[in-house]
Amino acid sequence: MSKAAPAKKPVASAPPPGCTLDINDPQVQSAAIRIQASYRGHRSRKELREKGPPRVLEPLKDVVLIEGSAAKLTCRISAFPDPFIRWSKDGKELRDGPKYRYVFEDPDVVALVVRDGELADLGQYSINVTNPFGQCSDSARILVEVPAKIQKGPDNTKARKGTTVTLTAEILGEPAPDVGWTKDGEDIEEDDRVFFEIGSTTTTLTIRRATPQDSGKYEVYVENSLGMDQSFARVDVA
Repeated sequence: MSKAAPAKKPVASAPPPGCTLDINDPQVQSAAIRIQASYRGHRSRKELREKGPPRVLEPLKDVVLIEGSAAKLTCRISAFPDPFIRWSKDGKELRDGPKYRYVFEDPDVVALVVRDGELADLGQYSINVTNPFGQCSDSARILVEVPAKIQKGPDNTKARKGTTVTLTAEILGEPAPDVGWTKDGEDIEEDDRVFFEIGSTTTTLTIRRATPQDSGKYEVYVENSLGMDQSFARVDVA
């Protein structure tokens, strides 16, 4: 019996001319570097696109604004490409200027500075962040603290017997101040003839059917946790 011839190992064929690749060739290395850089750039852009619309990373927090000082609302966001920022108060857009200042502290931190604080600055503040992928928003309150004060005190008054006398003072304060009236240093005991009313910005003392005994020095005072104020007026009934 004849023996089968041993199988021959396959011989690798040589690459066609011009198809050899020398990994040590500087041009080949340069091309490889460009391909890697392109891939990394593609991957980075893909990762950024996957973040979608802007997001609030650290929300706004309520802040307290002292009269005459400044307050800052700060928000940390994530957004690419660079977003358009809009701030508003109680639904009304705020323009960047002397009173309201748009601040960009870090690539992802934005803030609104409110200067020269006053009671009118109390309210709800919102930020709206928009880019081509979408938008996000957040809001917080600025709470204003104002020492109790009398903006305008009552006027000195002369009245005829039997008429009605009213003394009015313009008041201000946040938190809302306690209000009181005195006559010649004594607290006024209210009844249906002598009484006072307290509004959000005024207080009025009413004296009905005035008599000469109602003549005297009247004082109105206001007080809250930040301070107090007082004012006087003279009433003469004849």
